[in-house]
Amino acid sequence: MATNDAGSADVPFWQRKSLEEMTDSEWESLCDGCGKCCLNKLEEEEGAADTYYTDVGCRLLDGQTCRCRDYPHRLELVDDCVRLTPETLKTINWLPPSCAYVLLAEGKDLYWWHPLVSGDAETVHAAGVSVRGRVGASEVDVPDEDLEDHIVNWPLKLPKRARLR
Repeated sequence: MATNDAGSADVPFWQRKSLEEMTDSEWESLCDGCGKCCLNKLEEEEGAADTYYTDVGCRLLDGQTCRCRDYPHRLELVDDCVRLTPETLKTINWLPPSCAYVLLAEGKDLYWWHPLVSGDAETVHAAGVSVRGRVGASEVDVPDEDLEDHIVNWPLKLPKRARLR
């Protein structure tokens, strides 16, 4: 979607800049706060390499705010936490299709409920896109061998109310 046109200031930065051109603060503001990337996922290693989401959250995920409880130190505290960058975005396939980073990388625009569009961090929750009220357990309470029992498909779906407007 980026036009690389440094033109008028009334065009939002995510429509003017590529992901690589964004400042750190612009990059960070792309996160809509849905929390889906912080759900534990199972990946098939054979064949299609499908990814299955669970309703089990990272031990640092706050299921109410849908944010990391210790974002500045997450990489030191959680072994498999990934720092998302334009480079890592190209190598991972488990981000939800509604993710702003994915949308922009595919040349699409942000949804109406994204806080940068709506001006309100609560719209991601009101649209039913976030994990708020849907995290069934923390990874500290669910052994790896039981994660299959927690597979859900809602993180990959966009609720009807999120598509309206």
